[in-house]
Amino acid sequence: MVFLLILLLLVIILLASCVKIVPQAHAYVVERLGAYQGTWTVGIHFKLPFLDRVAKKVILKEQVVDFAPQPVITKDNVTMRIDTVVFYQITDPKLFAYGVENPIMAIENLTATTLRNIIGEMELDQTLTSREVINTKMRASLDIATDPWGIKVNRVELKNIIPPAAIQDAMEKQMKAERERREAILRAEGEKKSTILVAEGKKESAILEAEAEKQSAILRAEAQKEKMIREAEGEAEAILKVQKASADGIRFLKEAGADEAVLQIKSLEAFEKAADGQATKIIIPSEIQGLAGLATSFKEVISK
Repeated sequence: MVFLLILLLLVIILLASCVKIVPQAHAYVVERLGAYQGTWTVGIHFKLPFLDRVAKKVILKEQVVDFAPQPVITKDNVTMRIDTVVFYQITDPKLFAYGVENPIMAIENLTATTLRNIIGEMELDQTLTSREVINTKMRASLDIATDPWGIKVNRVELKNIIPPAAIQDAMEKQMKAERERREAILRAEGEKKSTILVAEGKKESAILEAEAEKQSAILRAEAQKEKMIREAEGEAEAILKVQKASADGIRFLKEAGADEAVLQIKSLEAFEKAADGQATKIIIPSEIQGLAGLATSFKEVISK
């Protein structure tokens, strides 16, 4: 009875070992009697006891491997160290299991040789500024080389580029000189803009001053013009008043019965007052020149 129980327990354990559950993003490579039988994907599977075995468990998710820095020599004979990061994914579990003995080591060696070939065709400065070009070339080369192994290289990145110490010192000095040059340029541009702004300010100030002087001159001229007009109008009004007064005086004399000689003398006095202070020459009518004695005295009246 105990023997049967032990035998039943062994059978249960054997059957349980023949049941396999493949998790998500995994694949099992199964062999029967040492030969490839098939690839199990996600789900539950059964294998024959003692005949089938899981030869390799494969992870189908994208994986990352960081390789140690590799020494490389540039085209201008500068030795540097570069470490790379490779992102890869297994696309064919059968090829991955049987294509190469150690896939990760194979990828590492292939990455080192490919990197040396690419860097050997580039100079130091070009290497430091062409990471994207190097990444693209390496990814294309590794993807083609790893295809027979069931591996797809999705991305390759240069993690660090470590030049020699002497080169690093020279690069730091160069960067410092470049920063100083840029600082000097910025300072000169600032001073230039400041000088331009000051000159423009002075120019605008001079323009405004000239404009103000122009307006002031115009206002002074207009004021002088108005003053002269008012003076001329006043003098004209005064002359008119004098003429009117003289005419009224002559009219009164005439109405009073004064003779022709008195009227002519009054006319001459009126001409003298009209020309006082302004006229330089006055023409006396011919009828007034009849008075011989008076004509000589009032032929020309000179103003003061």
